[in-house]
Amino acid sequence: MTSNQQRAALQRQIWQIANDVRGAVDGWDFKQYVLGALFYRFISENFASYLEGGDDSIHYAEFSDKVIPSEIKDDAIKTKGYFIYPSQLFANVAASANTNESLNTDLARIFSAIESSANGYPSERDIKGLFADFDTTSNRLGNTVADKNTRLAAVLKGVAGLDFGEFEDSHIDLFGDAYEFLISNYAANAGKSGGEFFTPQHVSKLIAQLAMHKQTSVNKIYDPACGSGSLLLQAKKHFDNHLIEEGFFGQEINHTTYNLARMNMFLHNINYDKFNIQLGNTLIAPHFGDEKPFDAIVSNPPYSVKWIGADDPTLINDDRFAPAGVLAPKSKADFAFVLHALSYLSSKGRAAIVCFPGIFYRGGAEQKIRQYLVDNNYVETVISLAPNLFFGTTIAVNILVLSKHKTDTKTQFIDASGLFKKETNNNILTDAHIEQIMQAFDSKTDVEHFAKSATFEAIAANDYNLSVSSYVEAKNDREVVDITALNAEITRIVARQTELRTQIDAIVADLEGQSA
Repeated sequence: MTSNQQRAALQRQIWQIANDVRGAVDGWDFKQYVLGALFYRFISENFASYLEGGDDSIHYAEFSDKVIPSEIKDDAIKTKGYFIYPSQLFANVAASANTNESLNTDLARIFSAIESSANGYPSERDIKGLFADFDTTSNRLGNTVADKNTRLAAVLKGVAGLDFGEFEDSHIDLFGDAYEFLISNYAANAGKSGGEFFTPQHVSKLIAQLAMHKQTSVNKIYDPACGSGSLLLQAKKHFDNHLIEEGFFGQEINHTTYNLARMNMFLHNINYDKFNIQLGNTLIAPHFGDEKPFDAIVSNPPYSVKWIGADDPTLINDDRFAPAGVLAPKSKADFAFVLHALSYLSSKGRAAIVCFPGIFYRGGAEQKIRQYLVDNNYVETVISLAPNLFFGTTIAVNILVLSKHKTDTKTQFIDASGLFKKETNNNILTDAHIEQIMQAFDSKTDVEHFAKSATFEAIAANDYNLSVSSYVEAKNDREVVDITALNAEITRIVARQTELRTQIDAIVADLEGQSA
């Protein structure tokens, strides 16, 4: 089965699950149950596979809970970060789901047991609360226990029916594709911005390649507004595992999305000791100060959100913001995220950040921050993308690439606004589009109407405007008109009109003479 076939099959099956519970669970809430069930199935299969050790004669799901030695449990938690008894495995629970009259409370108990199995172990923080949004006793599932169980059984049976072999051997990113499909179908209806939580995989691929371009290894990769972790995982997907030596780091302010990011790490076989996802406000309560610097930073922070800014007088002395001498406006925190990322970036690394285009040309504090970035030669490239690439917004965003190891003082501008393929309700970047952008980024060669490197002096003279359109001339698709030939044609037409008028006047005069 090809990746497109797998993706289409996944979408059909998810839609069927949705139909089975339609009318009871709001689409946005339903998303959490499908993703939670996917996660539950994955960690169950992954854990059973670990204990079976590749021996086809061993079937962990058939074991009795009572025969599991305590030392096996201890070793498994230290290695995998959690423990699941045979009776708690997804396969066993799903098999009896339709007839289990206490399914909802059994699931709640199992999820609590999996989380608490890590208590007192190094993985405790990484496991705690993972199932918090999979609330099996919520009235959102129905008013009666029977209603709750019916809908939970439908979700479990639907997820159990996904047949793509081993999760890690699938041609597609099951979790990412499921999330993307659910976001695209439910974000608008739920009145919530999916783009705030999810960066489409094709855009994530470009950002990961920009941040890690030509780096043979990075110490670790970091996303200061990690959402569901899609950007971090694109780095893993498109580069050899050994390239990222110390793991994946991220911070997320939304609790639900923070849980999804941690789930996503496990779903991609990133063990608890190889990722560190923290909950909190990156701008005012940042984590990982002791972990910096990072060789690769990727981010799609929320666009132009409000923050405390100058209302907190201590922030101007913060190591992240002090060098610029000014704080990002309170109504637009975009450059606060940029300066935060820059301060966490190593001398050999790159940061690739999705940005709202207005920050590249507006005046005031944002202009002063641009001047700081340009004067210190941190801006490597600004890329303008096509509109409607993200869920929940149609704006044409930019990607800002920061570097602390530039070999010249020029800044590159790439106009990729014409690179897109229309697909369903959104545009996408194809692999060919990404390759075209990366070739221009790598070579730094000027390409007419596509890429241009501007000198420091030119940017300074332009009031530190970093808009791509200010440096890359747009292609003129209007028809070229030969003015001389046009004038000659107009003269011919006017002469012919005069001739026709003369003839008409003569005919009219003749008619009038006959009538007299």
